[in-house]
Amino acid sequence: MIRHDVVVVGAGCAGMRAAIEAKRQGVDVAVVSKLHPTRSHSGAAEGGINAALGNATEDSPETHAFDTIKGSDYLGDQDAIEVFTREAPGDIYELERMGAIFTRAADGRLAQRPFGAAGAPRTIYSADITGHVLVHVLYEQMVKHDIKVYEEFFCTKVVVDDDGRCAGLIAWDIVSGGLHAIQAEHVILATGGVGRMYYGTTNAFSCTGDGMSLAWNAGVPLKDMEFLQFHPTTLKSNGVLITEGCRGEGGYLRNKNGDRFMAKDAPNAMELASRDVVSRAEWKEIADGNGVDGCVLLDLTHLGKKKIHTRLPGSRELALDYAGVDCVYEPIPVRPGAHYMMGGVDCDVWGETMVPGLWAAGEVACVSVHGANRLGGNSLMETIVFGRRAGEAAARRAREERDSGSRISEAVLNDELARIKGVLGGEDGERPGAIREELAKHLYDNAGVFRTEAALTSAREKVADLRLRARTLRLDDHGSSFNTDLTAALELQSLLECADCLVTAALARQESRGGHSRLDFPTRDDDRWMKHSLCWNDQGDVRLDYKPVTVTRWQPMARSY
Repeated sequence: MIRHDVVVVGAGCAGMRAAIEAKRQGVDVAVVSKLHPTRSHSGAAEGGINAALGNATEDSPETHAFDTIKGSDYLGDQDAIEVFTREAPGDIYELERMGAIFTRAADGRLAQRPFGAAGAPRTIYSADITGHVLVHVLYEQMVKHDIKVYEEFFCTKVVVDDDGRCAGLIAWDIVSGGLHAIQAEHVILATGGVGRMYYGTTNAFSCTGDGMSLAWNAGVPLKDMEFLQFHPTTLKSNGVLITEGCRGEGGYLRNKNGDRFMAKDAPNAMELASRDVVSRAEWKEIADGNGVDGCVLLDLTHLGKKKIHTRLPGSRELALDYAGVDCVYEPIPVRPGAHYMMGGVDCDVWGETMVPGLWAAGEVACVSVHGANRLGGNSLMETIVFGRRAGEAAARRAREERDSGSRISEAVLNDELARIKGVLGGEDGERPGAIREELAKHLYDNAGVFRTEAALTSAREKVADLRLRARTLRLDDHGSSFNTDLTAALELQSLLECADCLVTAALARQESRGGHSRLDFPTRDDDRWMKHSLCWNDQGDVRLDYKPVTVTRWQPMARSY
């Protein structure tokens, strides 16, 4: 049986940063990932990473905290947000020392561009490939620290022993086949988001909520799952993200008549209002008949060829390759697309969950920094700050406890093997891909930018039906090596469990707040709904509960841009 002190599941920015920090603390660390680390979805983050460095005299960690709290529509936990904004600058400088090449201003300092709902230019960036740069820098550090990576291993179960503490995990070897028990007193989940619940999404095909499902089945509630963010600028054909950095550099959003329609909903911030505000404005513009083939237009033509080539080369390439548009000369058709899950595994400011030895960091987690709506540039920073903190805390606890006595029994491993063999041998029922596509289209249509009781009820009924149908799946490949049919079936279960949490919590929340906009309850209701939702696993069904939001310094107020 394999054994390590700390095992990180997921190898994006949060997972790699957690593993690096844990290794620095002198414990035995390993990473389990269904992908090679440099293929993680963190590499798709484009526009930048937020920290108040003091380059802009009007900016500070306190200003960053207020912007984040306001952006969260006051559902973010203010103690977590203050930790986040206070520690962000130090983490940026450490990334630079690791080798991250950030774009520089004329005076030699790190350049910072404006991003949506920010009170000052705060977003540090590497042209428009920031996530790609950070993924490669962190992977170099993994190699430097000689951290063991179980690459193309799919984690199927987090094991909780009879005493209620984490004993490690069980993973399927995608390359060679077979299950492996990996014993660890401390497991950090860093598997990313669940955007593939939706049809039109910026997320990679691998973003299927695996870590959320693992935690939910291990007895940890998922928090605030109704809050799924739509990004305002994605390509209609495939959901590919066109970075908010385009608007940060001065891009305009126009309707078919050439009007900058954001003046109606955000007369001060215009295109740089928060993402939920911009997405709703676009959706209304399209619904009112002012769109172009179901899109609005992102106009960069006035920025000039030199600026686009220097600051936004990746965006130009994406628009050329996938929309046939050269943004130097013509606007890019864009529309809102599912982008980021604000909710996730309930944990504290160190990433610790209610199950001793189980931790979470990054998009899989809900600390909660983002509340009901995330600000652009805060997600990459979250992966670094809370990835580091989770790695440090888990390693510290591992040193203190050295051997908790937790073990993965042969009986548990055999039960999991029987379950996987049952999936692998499936010859009846539907193909996993067909159910996944039906889920994605139904959620996009019924639990999207705008929601109603009728639509959410339909979504909940559809998810219940799909969960029932997915109990029996037909796999065409019954082999053990490189069986993508098997991983598709396992991912589908995660997607359906997360979708059930989303629609159940969304139907119950009778207000509009951040990314959750109810046409039948159009206003925010702090008296009834200033609280976090908790989705518990009750023998496979979703049981709702709530807990209060942490407020330290900033009382809720009206939110406008």
